[in-house]
Amino acid sequence: MKKLKSANLYKEACRYLVGGVNSPVRAFKSVGGSPKFIAKASGSKIYDVDSNKYIDYVCSWGAIILGHAYPKVVSEVKKNLKNGSSFGAPTILETKLAKLICKVFTSIEMVRLVSSGTEAVMSAIRLARGYTSKSKVIKFAGCYHGHVDYLLVSAGSGAMTFGKPNSEGVLADFTKHTIVLPYNNIDILKDTIKKYHSEIACLIIEPVCGNMGVVLPKEGFLKEVEKLCKQYKIILIFDEIISGFRIAKNGIQGLYGIKPDITCLGKIIGGGFPLAAYGGRKEIMQNLSPIGSVYQAGTLSGNPIAVTAGLKTLEILLEKDEYKSINNKTKILCTALKENARKSGIDITINQIGSMFTVFFTNLDIFDFESANKVDAKFYRRYFHSMLNEKIYMPPSQFEANFLTFSHTWDDIEKTVTANKKALKSLWSGGKNINHKGKNYEFRKYL
Repeated sequence: MKKLKSANLYKEACRYLVGGVNSPVRAFKSVGGSPKFIAKASGSKIYDVDSNKYIDYVCSWGAIILGHAYPKVVSEVKKNLKNGSSFGAPTILETKLAKLICKVFTSIEMVRLVSSGTEAVMSAIRLARGYTSKSKVIKFAGCYHGHVDYLLVSAGSGAMTFGKPNSEGVLADFTKHTIVLPYNNIDILKDTIKKYHSEIACLIIEPVCGNMGVVLPKEGFLKEVEKLCKQYKIILIFDEIISGFRIAKNGIQGLYGIKPDITCLGKIIGGGFPLAAYGGRKEIMQNLSPIGSVYQAGTLSGNPIAVTAGLKTLEILLEKDEYKSINNKTKILCTALKENARKSGIDITINQIGSMFTVFFTNLDIFDFESANKVDAKFYRRYFHSMLNEKIYMPPSQFEANFLTFSHTWDDIEKTVTANKKALKSLWSGGKNINHKGKNYEFRKYL
């Protein structure tokens, strides 16, 4: 694999950009080595500056669902770019996008557009606190909601703990009102809400986790969460920044028949441009400035070019409505990867829902932050580079999700499965017995 230009560009970037990147996971710190510098992308493929072509399963961390540089989206952006890039004033497109979101997500009656998922979450929680006049927030360990100070917290050692900052620069005073609970444990949630409900403004949750790897809710968990929030008048916030328009057109809430009070959306709604949103019941949303007293503003909020890309993406997506097809393709891919691992004697767990999945090298069920942290992340590093050598671009971290787009073909799936076989073979070359998480495995020659 050619990699000279990427390596040199990374060295230069490190002189001027902190860590050579503008978002930490891009630096390959979890897997080692230097990142690939991407020159262009099309459909299901990305191309680095060394002219290597990869089948892409990062897909801009889930933001790309139709495929890279989707022609109709590109055409619409070019057309509207001629009219100007930003006005600091209302446009028709903003209303059209908000109207479409409200139509698809029945829990949302009013919307506020912003520029990032972090901004959407931060604003949604401020709104919940303003609406309820309460201070405490419940979040779940392993759920990531952006780099908001009071949500950058660790779970601590107990079953329930008030958040402790896990980033320098975050003051303990910022996190003292954040309660961190184990995901998928309804009993601990019940006990906590019973004790603190008079102080709890909101509960925020990734209904399907994507930031400790893909972790799915246990049967009945989300319904119980909804029931408790209604019972104790706690604002339920669904962070569907990853899952919105990804798993189903109306997100996890549509799939499970749940109506959160506020929903945060992002990634796909921007069509590859910086755009996010939060929305919910009218009586809550009207507490926002300029109508209400909860302040939030943004120079580029509802940027016309980002809205153009997002609106066109959603229109095409809803018109195609081929979720069954892309979800089935993902399921078949995951089944084949499991079979490859079984034949090689490798412990593997794959969590998958819709068009997103994570490969965990373990024989354990992964259902929360604690179980996710028991996987063999060191083995994943080797696996990642082996797959990269086979021109398959997967997340440079064990604890992230893989994504498919509507542009991924059956040929892409076949090539990925074949690459996976070769990658596993390279890790077990020579038929040697190795110790893997305390067990001996023998490479099977038939792979």
